Amino acid sequence: MIAIPPDKREQRHLLDALTAALGQMPDPFAARWAGQLEENLSAFFLDAHALAVSSGTAALHTALACAGIGPGDEVLLPALTVVMSAAPILIAGARPVFVDSNPHTLDIDYQDAARRLTERTRAIMPVHLWGRMGDPAVLRDFAERHGLIVIEDACQAIGSSRDDIAAGTIGDYGAFSTKDGKILWSGEGGFLLTRDERHAELARAYRTHWQTPPAGQAPLSRAAANYRLAEPLAAIAALNAIHLPYLLVRRKAQTRRLLDRLAGLPGLTVLEPHPSERWNHYAPLLRIDLLEARRLCERLAELHVPNSVGTFKLVSCDTRPAFAQPDRAPCPGAAQVIDTILAPILTDRDDEDSIDAHALVIEKQVTAWTQ
Repeated sequence: MIAIPPDKREQRHLLDALTAALGQMPDPFAARWAGQLEENLSAFFLDAHALAVSSGTAALHTALACAGIGPGDEVLLPALTVVMSAAPILIAGARPVFVDSNPHTLDIDYQDAARRLTERTRAIMPVHLWGRMGDPAVLRDFAERHGLIVIEDACQAIGSSRDDIAAGTIGDYGAFSTKDGKILWSGEGGFLLTRDERHAELARAYRTHWQTPPAGQAPLSRAAANYRLAEPLAAIAALNAIHLPYLLVRRKAQTRRLLDRLAGLPGLTVLEPHPSERWNHYAPLLRIDLLEARRLCERLAELHVPNSVGTFKLVSCDTRPAFAQPDRAPCPGAAQVIDTILAPILTDRDDEDSIDAHALVIEKQVTAWTQ
């Protein structure tokens, strides 16, 4: 049984950072900790530009705005996602066009994506749900052939990579969240990643009302947003970013411990990543080969085993009322994945006892479900 490494981070350092951040308030120009966070993330991602923002949603919206996506435009994205991926597209004034997924690989169904292209399609937004990545080469080839901007929703995928390409670095922009529950957490927050200096300049300007514009432009010459990350939250994120390699090791141990406890249990099949993928183990994934799989997930949630379907009512995003489009073909592959998936939710706080307790509940319920 895999042991979870003890938490060696010194909480005193976090408290000191919070005290320092609070001590400099109120200061409308404070950005010490946000700047430190960006330096730490830039180092982790091998000198990519990292820009701290107030949430993963803010990161996605900033990317769309800086890419010039707006009214009349369409953005392809998988129906195998959460509303937080699609909402920024609507906020930008564009239209989300949902694409099916391959139920065996969880990757975008690119044949379906090609069928949904129109003259208004401007971008594609892959979503690395549960930290899982699709094939970067196929994504890049599809985007290049059709002249599409690539904006990655990597909010759950920090630390994942495939073919040595890190999540969030495949395309033009990568968006991340640091909300509680993410591997790198700060309560709320997020960041945008890009390797293009011009993209970074635009994003820096956009997140703060265009007060610090790109070279050659006047301050406040464009309407933009307030997506700055508050300094106390930036302090938490900056300290956790220093320990990100440890946090990734810890999440891997947490996930592997739960999967090991459930290995061989009739009715559940572990969904392992692609051989070339270095998965961050964001959430254990198991295929449910039982009747009424969604009801099983709901029952587990009632018994305090949080999971994507039972707790957060995950469904294929194209069926949500806010995004339903009667003139579009459904996405059965995405629905098949969601309706047969058990994805327990883990956080940094889960220890061996809590994970073993979750495993015991799952084992008892699955065993009873098969009888």
